This record gives sequence, structure tokens and C-alpha cells, in this order.
Amino acid sequence: MSIRYVSRVFTLLALTLSFAVAGCASSLTRIDTWQGNPAGADTPAVLKAPGQINVTTVNGRSVTNFLVSDLALDYGLLPGENELVFTYKTIWARTGVVRDGESKVHTVESERQRVRFDAQPGMVYRFEFDKPSSRQQAEAMMEDFSAAIVTEEGGVVARSVLWDGTVVDAPRTALSSSAEGYESEAEDTALDRLKSLWGEASEEEKRTFLRWAFE
Repeated sequence: MSIRYVSRVFTLLALTLSFAVAGCASSLTRIDTWQGNPAGADTPAVLKAPGQINVTTVNGRSVTNFLVSDLALDYGLLPGENELVFTYKTIWARTGVVRDGESKVHTVESERQRVRFDAQPGMVYRFEFDKPSSRQQAEAMMEDFSAAIVTEEGGVVARSVLWDGTVVDAPRTALSSSAEGYESEAEDTALDRLKSLWGEASEEEKRTFLRWAFE
């Protein structure tokens, strides 16, 4: 087995697991945040999150199974009230001499934020926040950071606040936040998730992947 092949397999594993949450969209272009086929699943709202936003939980359920960070992701949300916990992060190149062992970048990250809003069927939302032009500005922003959820037209529907650590109980979304649910998820292996996604892929997607993996 060639080093190139092994590298490709690990790359695929990272990319695949970055979307391996329960109920992810079969097209892998949107992360759907529910299980099964609850009411409203056929007309979900979509929340677009840029690479600077790292969503950690949706309605009390962890969605931090991503091995590839700084991805812009779309989240499918069931119509009705939804609560998300997230952080904001920017990376800035260091200036001057970087000694051995030192990071070449500065990372500026917010405390965890919570935002709750009433998602409307078929609506598209996005995060909106101030964009710093320097690391100093980014660090100053962290003192009272807040992001807004806005519609495509720019209307503000909610604004985030500092998360107080409370876990929301949202049975409407059919996403269990119980310890039992987390234990069963932890038992899933990377191979199990890959098998599941392979089963959802179309024949053309499977052929395309196999050509890519073995070329």
C-alpha cells in the first residue's frame, strides 16, 4: 500500500467525519440537526455558518465531531425554536522572528455564545458580526463579543449572549441530550460512520470516490 494511498484514505476519513453527525444530509452540503423524520423535516430552515464560527451544540446535542476545522457549514434546522452554542475564532500570522517550537499564528477566540431563535420553514439565515482588521481589534472585540442571526434580507432575528452553561432540553427536535444518547454515540466508530455514509452514497458517487482513491 503506497504512502500516497494511505494519505488519501486519511484525508477522506477526516473529510467524511467532518460531516458524520446523525442525520447529515445525503448530499453532504448541509448538516441536518435531527434524527429520523420529524414534522417539519421536509421544509427545514438553513443557517449558514462561516469558517470563523464553530457551532458546538444544536438544541443541546453536540455537533463537534469535525476533524476539519474552519469549514463554512450550512445547518438544517427544524422549523420552530432552535438554540445553538458556538464560538468565534480568528487566526492571525505572527510578525517578526518565530523561534523553534513557537506557533506561527495568534489565535483569538471568544467565550462560548448562545443564540436562540424561531426558525421559519424554508428560510435561510446567516451569522453576522463585526470583522476586525487586526489582531488587536479582534482581541478588543472579545471583551463583549456578540453575533447576530440575520435573514437573507439582513433583518436581525436574534443576537447571541454569553453562554451560562445551561443545556437546553428540546425534545421537539428529536435530538436526545441525555447521557444515554451520548454514550451510544460514543460507541460509534469512525468505520461505522464511514459505512453509514457509504450506504447513503449514490452509485455514481461511489465510483467517483473509488477512482479518486486508487488513481
